Amino acid sequence: MNIENILAEEVKKAVSSLYNQEDKVVLQPTRREFEGNYTYVFFGLVKSLKRSPAEIGAAIGEYLVNNTSVVSRYNVVQGFLNLKLTDSVWLEVFNALKAHDREAKKDKKVLVEYSSPNTNKPLHLGHLRNNFLGYSVSEILKAAGYDVTRACLVNDRGIHICKSMVAYRHFGKGETPESAGMKGDHLVGKYYVEFDKAYKAEVTGLMAGGMAEEEAKKAAPLMAEAQQMLVQWEQHDPEVIALWEKLNGWVYDGFNATYKKIGVDFDKTYYESDTYLLGKDIVEEGLQKGVFYKKEDNSVWIDLTDQGLDHKLVLRGDGTSVYITQDLGTTDLKFRDFQCDKSIWVVGNEQDYHFKVLFAILEKLGRSYAPGCYHLSYGMVDLPSGKMKSREGTVVDADELVEEMIATSKAITEEKGKTEGFSEEQLEELYRMVALGALKYYLLKVEPKKRMLFNPEESIDFQGNTGPFIQYTHARIRSILRKSGLESFPVPAGIKELNEEELELIFLLKDYGKVVETAAAEYSPALIANYVYDLAKTFNSFYTRHSVLNEESETVRLFRLSLIEEVADTIRSGMGLLGIEVPEKM
Repeated sequence: MNIENILAEEVKKAVSSLYNQEDKVVLQPTRREFEGNYTYVFFGLVKSLKRSPAEIGAAIGEYLVNNTSVVSRYNVVQGFLNLKLTDSVWLEVFNALKAHDREAKKDKKVLVEYSSPNTNKPLHLGHLRNNFLGYSVSEILKAAGYDVTRACLVNDRGIHICKSMVAYRHFGKGETPESAGMKGDHLVGKYYVEFDKAYKAEVTGLMAGGMAEEEAKKAAPLMAEAQQMLVQWEQHDPEVIALWEKLNGWVYDGFNATYKKIGVDFDKTYYESDTYLLGKDIVEEGLQKGVFYKKEDNSVWIDLTDQGLDHKLVLRGDGTSVYITQDLGTTDLKFRDFQCDKSIWVVGNEQDYHFKVLFAILEKLGRSYAPGCYHLSYGMVDLPSGKMKSREGTVVDADELVEEMIATSKAITEEKGKTEGFSEEQLEELYRMVALGALKYYLLKVEPKKRMLFNPEESIDFQGNTGPFIQYTHARIRSILRKSGLESFPVPAGIKELNEEELELIFLLKDYGKVVETAAAEYSPALIANYVYDLAKTFNSFYTRHSVLNEESETVRLFRLSLIEEVADTIRSGMGLLGIEVPEKM
């Protein structure tokens, strides 16, 4: 039941009956400072009829009150007609909500690529925003009816991977995750940091011997060894490949443990080691089509100045790929694999230019899927202490952060004395659920494009716009429903009037489907997060003013139970779209 459409039709009839005119009826939610649910903006009529806004608004308002069962009251503010709907209409809306299956299938396929880690270090705080965004956008698109595939491209080759390998070869002494008591990704990350320390020491030593800094950076033995190792890897040197497979295997075990803990997954994983040679045939195709051009050194370029970009290298003179080459090939591969109508890359905003270039090239090549390519660019996550740097080992490790959040969740819960009636196992699960809820919600409630400052203590507060506040609200409602002793909560017959807080809840509940559609169109989990917070806040406002279980009228009590059940179900659904679980009790 779309109340906006019904009301708009009634307003059209009123305008036609009163003035024999047609008007494009635009409705918007009434501003909080005025009485009403929807506002009809009728400045166009004022202009065409040449009558005062007060006269026109009053005439239409009176017509709607006297000739429809939809409008109970109205008020006019200049060219705005604020309309208050009847309680019977809101009850119809609520009955339709309780019966309606919200899923609407769309005949569209979407591929969402996220995470894309390097296998030389563990996941950090920045990866968490990426993973939570990618997972949540996938869930929102599914809820909006799209056929969604979640993909990950692992950057498992290149000079940065070789740096960890060189450091392990020099300093590892056969160390393993088991012998070190470390997750595999942490162990390999340790050697990435070790490489940087040893490399800097070599550069400093060469400079002390009189060598210029740039020359010293190139001449340092460790860097030369890493570059040589990359060549050997590309030549499939057995010893190098064996070391690469061993270290990467450790990293994948570590990644998988982290993904499981934070609740994200993938339908398809691509590896750069399998795709880095792709794209060279596309370069040849582009040369034949005249999209690319060659320079005297045999390097291949594209002129994108007509798109406000630059001349871009797509293949080196020696025939080796650059990053854009393999991206062209991988994008073609993904389309062949899934035939998607839309392909979304969840990648930080430092890669904005790269994706503009990639999409421009795909357009010029005439790729049918090019219009469906989209870069979901997001801002970096900063800490009170400043920017993170992987090479220097100053990143906020994802695993450590999650463990710290769980410890904080435990401390706060125990401090509030809310542990009665839980087994040890249930408490551990609750601490994990609240910690991850706090972390995910804090990172997702901000619009993706915005750079953000992460404050762990603020995120786990049980008051305000936080995950734990919403989780607690859900648990509170479930507790009331359990105490009622009822198994189900249908809408009772006989309800005639609704109070303002009940109306506000129904008004919000009816908008959930629309919010999901908008969040899917804008790839914005923040819209879902802030909607669910508004719903939780509105429920708490209702509950401070009105009793549920102690309500004297059985009909009203049953109605309120039915209403808050729908609130709890919607909170659970909305938080689920953010990848957040909500507890049954807290």
